[in-house]
Amino acid sequence: MPELPEVETTVRGLARFLDGARLARVTLHRADLRRPFPAGLVQNLTGATVTGLGRRAKYGLIHTNRGQTMVFHLGMSGRWRIEPEEIGKHDHLVIETGSGHCLSLCDPRRFGSVDLVDTAGLDFWPTFAALGPEPLGGDFTPAHLKTALARRAAAIKLMLLDQRLVAGLGNIYVCEALFRAGIDPRRAAGKVTRPALGRLVPAIKAVLAEAIEAGGSSLRDFAQPDGQLGYFSKRFDVYDRAGQPCTRCAAPIKRIVQGGRSTWYCPKCQK
Repeated sequence: MPELPEVETTVRGLARFLDGARLARVTLHRADLRRPFPAGLVQNLTGATVTGLGRRAKYGLIHTNRGQTMVFHLGMSGRWRIEPEEIGKHDHLVIETGSGHCLSLCDPRRFGSVDLVDTAGLDFWPTFAALGPEPLGGDFTPAHLKTALARRAAAIKLMLLDQRLVAGLGNIYVCEALFRAGIDPRRAAGKVTRPALGRLVPAIKAVLAEAIEAGGSSLRDFAQPDGQLGYFSKRFDVYDRAGQPCTRCAAPIKRIVQGGRSTWYCPKCQK
């Protein structure tokens, strides 16, 4: 599933073609993805001007001058295609701009979603209202984590995947950040020390920033809007490297399952 860096990369790619553009034509090629497209989506977007793009957690935001924002989630396999040579059977939403550009939302598995939300009420939209702070923002601090994790017996790895604690983190970058911070992913969250949290927060920010700069991680179906593949996967220290030598100590990387998801870590470096 595309995580925060992949969505941020997608939004930046779309901005080159959509920011300030008039949406001359909006076409739906089916009625739904994971859930139905919003009623009136085509009518509300056609003729509108894009006033800006953004991201919240793993959701992309396309703001318009009509006071509404199209919120999209890429699900498991979704991605935007720019100037596709032809519209395929998995291009479910197609946008044509007044300047002649064409962009399509391609989602073979249809686990993604599209919503239309009043821009002024975005923070209060139920999906967003329940989210924690952005990990790249100023509100995500060791003090925030210390308070949020107090007396929590669940593993630190699982708590970091809780979107109510911090918004947008996923399996790949949590594994990588815990390795950089030297924290065992199995450790009870409430027992992670303040100094360890002081290492963890900057590790999370650094790994996300590096992944965004690298265009994300091209796993399975993900590619940037221009079709380019992200290359952060070439920098993985632990993720998907079971049995391979640790980049620090050469001990074999170990794989376990937590909460139904794979976790990779170095049993020697992470305590």
